[in-house]
Amino acid sequence: MKNQIAPSMMCTDILKLKETIEVFEKNDIDYLHIDVMDGKFVPNYCLGTDYCKRLKKASKIPLDIHLMISEPENKIHYFEFSQGDYVSVHSESTNHLQRTLNFIKAKGAKAMVAFNPATDIACLKYVGDIIDGVLIMTVNPGYAGQPLVESCIKKITEVREFLDKNGFKHVEIEVDGNVSFENAKRMKQAGANIFVAGNSSIFRSDLTIEEGIHKLREAIQ
Repeated sequence: MKNQIAPSMMCTDILKLKETIEVFEKNDIDYLHIDVMDGKFVPNYCLGTDYCKRLKKASKIPLDIHLMISEPENKIHYFEFSQGDYVSVHSESTNHLQRTLNFIKAKGAKAMVAFNPATDIACLKYVGDIIDGVLIMTVNPGYAGQPLVESCIKKITEVREFLDKNGFKHVEIEVDGNVSFENAKRMKQAGANIFVAGNSSIFRSDLTIEEGIHKLREAIQ
């Protein structure tokens, strides 16, 4: 399974967005990770529907839209998805997980279920046949720059083992939260293959974005 990088767009300098996207395209970035927060499911507000639409016009890189919102089944129609885009919804955010995932697929995107650090993965038994990926939060969502929740490394392994054992080897695992160069190596060894890159890797003050991408790519090979 290909190892992929999805830069966190909430960590970008909005005044240098055009130049940043050009760097991403030059370096064959796989996805643009967009955190959508409603101030209810997580204690923060972040990127919205118009931002997603504008980003789609600005770049051909597929979007990786992370919906950290309550009752996403009632809000998916706010968004325009394209084939190849990933859209993740939290298992904790809805009482109708299968329905919500199927709404995403009906709109032409790939569906991903997301788990907070302390959330049990038991629902995979019931949605494994629907999903294209699993997003494992390795910090509690809402803010960038948090320390890694160590138990989530084991959780990555548990998810990979469950998927492989139950006939879902094609399902990808994305990790989001303190994906530093050192942590990325451990996450990759545990079974992850999509890495959300933020302030601890490609948006560091001591490296250019391009240097960070190259260093992260080396870490996950």
